[in-house]
Amino acid sequence: MSASQLRLVVETDDFDAAVRFYRDVLGLHETASYAGDGGARVAILAVPSATLEIANPAQVRMIDEVEVGEPVSRRSTMSVRVAFEVDDATAVTRELVRAGASILASPTRTPWSSLNSRLEAPGGLQLTVFQELGTIAGEPELDL
Repeated sequence: MSASQLRLVVETDDFDAAVRFYRDVLGLHETASYAGDGGARVAILAVPSATLEIANPAQVRMIDEVEVGEPVSRRSTMSVRVAFEVDDATAVTRELVRAGASILASPTRTPWSSLNSRLEAPGGLQLTVFQELGTIAGEPELDL
């Protein structure tokens, strides 16, 4: 048996704001949308590639420390944070903040050579925006 698709379902009270944020600002492609009885609405947004990253609590704490400098991930039996790879983490972070996200940490170079920022999106979902840096000389410009 093999899964053929991963869908992360995010419930939000402000559907229109969330769709604008993820589709219009972050650039996810809308593949379908549906409306039902009682005001039910859903939009299915896609990215070219998705992975499921499973981390234990120690790894989550370490990533929080690297990206934010302190623990910020919500702890329950399962914590969810969505990470999006982008070409320019600093520019995308600026756009997402202008679109209503709250910044938890500005873009930070990680030990694994990526530039990561942490945000809280409208609706409360935590996001990491990351840019793979590879091997570069010097530190990237992080001015937001």
